[in-house]
Amino acid sequence: MTESAGASSRSTKHNPRLDEELEHEVQGMLKAERATRAHEWREVEPVAEGQPDIDADPAGTLVGGTPVGMDEDAVVARAELSRWLDRADFPSSGPDLVEAARDHRAPDVVVAELERLPQGETFERIGDVVRALGYPTETGPGPGASEPAQDS
Repeated sequence: MTESAGASSRSTKHNPRLDEELEHEVQGMLKAERATRAHEWREVEPVAEGQPDIDADPAGTLVGGTPVGMDEDAVVARAELSRWLDRADFPSSGPDLVEAARDHRAPDVVVAELERLPQGETFERIGDVVRALGYPTETGPGPGASEPAQDS
């Protein structure tokens, strides 16, 4: 029998001492029913006595992801369009953006949306595309939307 006969049952990346140290580090994770850390200094400190509990969304006061002047549909549309168009695709005309989206293998829904762009215009950025498609943006309303009242 050769020396390497028992080697398959051991790690070949570490020596036995290091293997034991690594095994010791994960014992807490394997046995505990909560997150553990190998080093105590990495543990999250508990809230001090008399201090309020920390909450990621205290009393539901946080508002997520929808800029002022936009609705959720506009955010989703802009995100989906920008997913399939790169900065290098701008400035471009509508047909050029349709071609770029096809080159990036965009879904048919995205290509169809871009095909609705008005002819003869050049779009500098994704916000221009979104506004031209009729979606409101945080910098201004889409076509057909009422302009905000200005103070005199």
